[in-house]
Amino acid sequence: MANKQIEKMLQGLNILVVDDNAYMRRLTRTMLTNLGGRSVLEASDGLAALESIRTADPDVMLLDWDMPVLNGMEVLRIVRSPGVFPRPNLPVIMLTARAQRAHVSEALRAGANEFLLKPTSPKALCDRLVSIVFKPRPMVTLGTYYVPQPRRMSAPREAALRE
Repeated sequence: MANKQIEKMLQGLNILVVDDNAYMRRLTRTMLTNLGGRSVLEASDGLAALESIRTADPDVMLLDWDMPVLNGMEVLRIVRSPGVFPRPNLPVIMLTARAQRAHVSEALRAGANEFLLKPTSPKALCDRLVSIVFKPRPMVTLGTYYVPQPRRMSAPREAALRE
């Protein structure tokens, strides 16, 4: 994909960065603006994130896992509540320092569209945004979870999620 197309796509996005660490929010904002993003909002905790989603209507949320008040997983579960929360289809990139496979699986099972490890690179961030915008996956209900349709799923895994 051409850099001009990517930059144009990013210019049109309203992106919410949720992280309790001010330095990480600033670093992420800098990466996004260097990639061409113009509208970057910030929230320092889960409650502020939920309020920003309701009032600012972002196109994408970058969400940290470890935060006070409501952590990233709690925010994700609230957002992914159709009929309860106004934006259950909001694309979410979990941006966290939690590198264990179990954490990646848990975040994806709870409804994260993409997963990024801190510290990340501008290229990795751009790749995840491109994936969300140019290859969106429909939201589906698997068991009690409301998640982006899995890219590929084995029958035993699908059965386990439905239980």
